[in-house]
Amino acid sequence: MKKRTLGFWEIWNMSFGFLGIQMGFALQNANVSRIFQTLGAEVEDIPILWVAAPLTGLIVQPIIGYFSDRTWHSKLGRRRPYFLIGAILASLALFVMPNSPVLWFAAGMLWIMDASINVSMEPFRAFVGDNLPEHQLTKGFAMQSFFIGIGAYIASRLPEFMTYIGISNTAPEGVIPDSVKYSFYIGGAAFLIAVLWTVLKSKEYSPEEMKVFDAEENARFDKEKPSTEWFQNNGNSHLSKGLITTLIGLISTYLVYHFDLKKDLFVLTLGLITLGGIAMLISGLLQKNNKTESGFVNIMNDFQSMPQIMKQLAWVQFFSWFALFSMWIYMTPAVTEHIYKATDTTSNAYNLGANQVGAMFANYNIIAAAVAFLLPLLAKKTSRKFTHFLALVAGGLGLMSLYFISNPSVFTIEWLPMIGVGIAWASILSIPYAMLSGSLPSSKMGYYMGVFNFFIVIPQLVAASILGFLVSKFFDNQPIYALLIGGVSMILAGVISLTVKDNQTVENNA
Repeated sequence: MKKRTLGFWEIWNMSFGFLGIQMGFALQNANVSRIFQTLGAEVEDIPILWVAAPLTGLIVQPIIGYFSDRTWHSKLGRRRPYFLIGAILASLALFVMPNSPVLWFAAGMLWIMDASINVSMEPFRAFVGDNLPEHQLTKGFAMQSFFIGIGAYIASRLPEFMTYIGISNTAPEGVIPDSVKYSFYIGGAAFLIAVLWTVLKSKEYSPEEMKVFDAEENARFDKEKPSTEWFQNNGNSHLSKGLITTLIGLISTYLVYHFDLKKDLFVLTLGLITLGGIAMLISGLLQKNNKTESGFVNIMNDFQSMPQIMKQLAWVQFFSWFALFSMWIYMTPAVTEHIYKATDTTSNAYNLGANQVGAMFANYNIIAAAVAFLLPLLAKKTSRKFTHFLALVAGGLGLMSLYFISNPSVFTIEWLPMIGVGIAWASILSIPYAMLSGSLPSSKMGYYMGVFNFFIVIPQLVAASILGFLVSKFFDNQPIYALLIGGVSMILAGVISLTVKDNQTVENNA
C-alpha cells in the first residue's frame, strides 16, 4: 500500500494557503524597516530590531513541528490545526502592526506577527512530505514556490497600488502612511482566507495509514532504542560541550561589553552561543538523571543525529539566508540613500524609493513564480545541486549589481537586479526541501523540517548581530555595502551546494 499520486488541483489546494502566508511575510519584509525608520529608528539600529523575526522562528518552528508530528484531530487532522491557529493570530497582528504608535511597540508586534506566521508556515513543509509520494515531492515544493511568488508579488505591490488609486503615501513625522496601513489590512484578510481554503479543501492521512505507507521507510530510519549506558555517555558529552560553549559565549559577551562594541553583537554572543550552551547543559543533566523520555532530550538528540544530507545542506542554507536577510533589512535604506540620496522619511524622494523597494520585492517574487516549474526540469536534465548552484550565483550577482546603479529607472532598479534574485529565491524555496524530504522519517517529518529552519534562522541572527557592526565600523554607515556582502554570501552558498551528496534516484523521479 502506497501513497496515492495526487492530481494537479489536489496539489494546488494543499499549497494554496502559502499564498496568504507569503503575503504576510512579504508585507513584513518590504515594509517593517520603513515602519521602524518612520518611528525614529536609526539605520545602524535596524538589524537589532529585526532580530525578533529569526529568533521567533528558531524557537517556534521545531516546537510546532515536534507537536504536529504527535497531533491528530478527527476533523482537522495532523497539520491543519496549526495552519488555522497561526492564520487567525497572524491576521490580527497584520491589522495592528501598521498602527504602532511608537518604535518599541512596533518591535514587539514584529515578535508576535512573526511567531504567528511561523505557526502556520512550519507544518506546510511537512504537509507536502506527509501527503505526496516520493516522485511528486519536487512538484509539490515547486507548487509552494509558485504560490509564495504570487502572494509576495501581490503584497509587495500593494503600497504602490494604494498610492496609485489616491491613498496617501506620505504622513506627518512618526505616522505610518495610509498606503502601508491599508496594504496590511488587505494582507491580513487574504492570509486567513487562503489558509482556510487549504484547511477546508485538503485531507490528511490518518496515523494508522501513515504507519502502513511508511513501514518500509521506517525500517530504514528506526533505530534500536539507545541503552542507558549510551544516554549516560551522551549526557556527559552534552555537559562538556555545553560548558565549553557557555564559557565561550560569556567571555565573548564580556569582551563586547568591555570594549564597548556595538550592542547588536550581544544577540550572537549571549543570545545564540550562550543559550545554545545552556541548552546542551540541560540536555546533559536530564540524560545523566535518566530522564530520557523528555521531549527536550528527544529534540536535542534528534538534532544531533540528523541525516547527513541535512548537515551538508546546512551550510548552503546558512550563506543563502544570510544574503536574503541582508537584503530584507537593508534594501530600503540602501535604495533610498545610495540611489535616491534621501534620508528624510517624510520626503517624496524617500517614499518614492521605498515604494520602489516594494516593487523590487514584488518583481523577484513574480520571477520566482514564473521559473518555479522550470527548475525541476533543469534539475532532471543536469542535477539538483548544479541547478541550485546556477540559481544562487545569479542571485548573488543581482544583489551586487545594485551598487553600480546611478540613474534610477523602472528597468534598472525594479527588474534587472531582481531577475537573478528571483531565480535564486525560487530555487531556495524548493530544491533544498526536495533533496531533504526523501531522507527524513515520516514520524519526525514535522520536527526535522522545523530543525531545518535552524539553518535559516541562525544566519539571520548572525546577520542581525554583525551587519550593523560591519556597516557602521567599516563602511561609514552606508547600507549599500550590506547588499554587497549579501551578494558574496549567496555566491559562496552556490559553490558549497556543489558538494552536497544528493540522492540520484530521487533526482531522476523529481
